[in-house]
Amino acid sequence: MTLDDAALDALFREARSQNKWRDEPVSDDTIRALYDVLKFGPTSANCSPARFLFLRTPESKQRLAPALSSGNMEKTMSAPVTVIVAYDPKFYDKLPKLFPHNPDAASWFTSNDSLAATTAFRNGTLQGAYLMIAARSLGLDVGAMSGFDNNKVDEIFLSSRGWRSNFLVNIGHGDPAGVFNRSPRLDFDEACDLL
Repeated sequence: MTLDDAALDALFREARSQNKWRDEPVSDDTIRALYDVLKFGPTSANCSPARFLFLRTPESKQRLAPALSSGNMEKTMSAPVTVIVAYDPKFYDKLPKLFPHNPDAASWFTSNDSLAATTAFRNGTLQGAYLMIAARSLGLDVGAMSGFDNNKVDEIFLSSRGWRSNFLVNIGHGDPAGVFNRSPRLDFDEACDLL
C-alpha cells in the first residue's frame, strides 16, 4: 500500500516542529490511541525498550520545569502534553513476553552490557520517532526537544523506575504562529550513495 500525497504531507513534507500551542486539550483516550499506534513500529528482536511518561497536568509540568533550558520553558509549559521519551536499560526482562519464540533471547543482553545499552538507546530512539509519526497521523502537532538536563529528569521522574530519559516531545494542536519556515534539507547526492 502506498500513502497518498495528503498523508505524506501530514507526516513529513508539510509537518513542522511546533513551538506554540492552542489552548485545546489532548484527551487521555487520544494518548492511549497514540500509544496503540506507535507500539506496532518494529524494533530489533521486538525489544520495545521505550517508555513514555505523558505529562498533562500543571503539577507534572512544574516538576519538569527545573530541568528545562530557558528556550524550551514557555513552549513546554503551554503544550497540552509533554512526553518524556525514555528507555528501560533492562528492557530484556520483558523479552519472554515480547520475543516468546526464543526463550533464551534475554541472555543476548544480560551477558553483554554494551550491546544492551546500545540496543536500548537505539531502539528507544526509534520508538520516539514512531511516537511523533503516530501523533501526526492522529491529527496532532509535535515539537521534539533536547535542551534539558537528562540527569534532573531522571532524578525527578525516572530513577525509581530504573529508566533513563532520551528526549522530550510536546504534543497538542499547534498555533500556526509557532511554526518557522522550513529549513533546508540535504539533497540526495549530499546524504546518500547508491552502491
